[in-house]
Amino acid sequence: MILTLDGVAKFDTVHAAIMEHIDEQVEGDSASKISEEDAMILGRKTYEEWVHFWPDSNIEPFASHINGVPKYVVSRTLKSVTWPTKGKAHLLSGDLRNDILALKDQPGKNIGVHGSPTLVGSMIKADVLDLLRLAVFPVVAGQGARLFPEGFPAERFQLVDSLTSKKGVAVLTYKPLGRLERAG
Repeated sequence: MILTLDGVAKFDTVHAAIMEHIDEQVEGDSASKISEEDAMILGRKTYEEWVHFWPDSNIEPFASHINGVPKYVVSRTLKSVTWPTKGKAHLLSGDLRNDILALKDQPGKNIGVHGSPTLVGSMIKADVLDLLRLAVFPVVAGQGARLFPEGFPAERFQLVDSLTSKKGVAVLTYKPLGRLERAG
C-alpha cells in the first residue's frame, strides 16, 4: 500500500510527486515482494480502475505480475469479473472472512493485496490480514481517502521489517496483533 505522510492512500493530486521518489531500492524491494506472490486480492474500486489500465501496460515488473496471476475481486455489487490476460479474475461475493480463509488454505505462495484501502481495512477488521506493508512517501496530499479513516477501530501492530530508501521512502511491514480495547 502506497501512503503519503498524512496517511492518504488515494493520492491523484500528488501522483507525480510520489513517482519522483521511486528509486532502485523501492523498485527492488517491490519486485522482491511481488515475486513471493502467486495470487492477488482486489477491492471493487481498484479492480474497476485497474482492469482498464494494467492489461495494456508495460510498467514493469508490476504489469507482468498483475497480468499473470489470478485476481480475486471482493465485491457484493458486481455480478461478474473478467481480465483479458492469462491471470484470470474471480469474484468473491460471500462472507469476506470465510472467502479469504478458503483462499489462504489453498497451496501456493503469498496472496498480495494491492491498492484497495477499504478492502485492507475490512481484512484487518476480519482478522485475515497476515502482514500490512506500507510504502510511506515523503509527500503530504492534504486530502483523499485514508487507509484508516475516522472511526476505524483501535488496532495494535508490530513492526517486522523496514527499509528507508535514499530518496526518503519508508517501506514498513507490520504484523497485525489485534484490536485494542478502548478504556472507559
